[in-house]
This record gives sequence, C-alpha cells and structure tokens, in this order.
Amino acid sequence: MIKNNFSELLGIKKMDRRDVVRITGLNSHTVLKIYKDETNGIDFETLNKLCFALDCTTNDIFTYIPD
Repeated sequence: MIKNNFSELLGIKKMDRRDVVRITGLNSHTVLKIYKDETNGIDFETLNKLCFALDCTTNDIFTYIPD
C-alpha cells in the first residue's frame, strides 16, 4: 500500500493548498484531489512540481507500507 502524506507534509511545512497551487502552477482541483487522497495515480511532472514546492523528496510525500 502507498500512504499519501501530502496533507500532513503541508501542515509540517506550514503551507496550505493555495501556496502549492501558486508555487507549482498546478490546477487547484488536482492539488485538492491529492490532498484528500482521492487519486489513483500521479503524473511524474506533477510529483516533480510538488517536491520542488515542498522542498522534499517523493519519499516524504508517499510512503510504501507492505500489505
């Protein structure tokens, strides 16, 4: 299972979704879906922009947990 840590990471970084949208240029609906963990996948370009905006790695946003 892949755990989505995006919303928790925003709290740690003291950012909100609007900050991410402003920095990345991503659609607010896309950011909201990731925030609410309502997506089945993520484009590498989107993931790259999120890592840039949050100054983190993919391992910070997503964690692998064996089933």
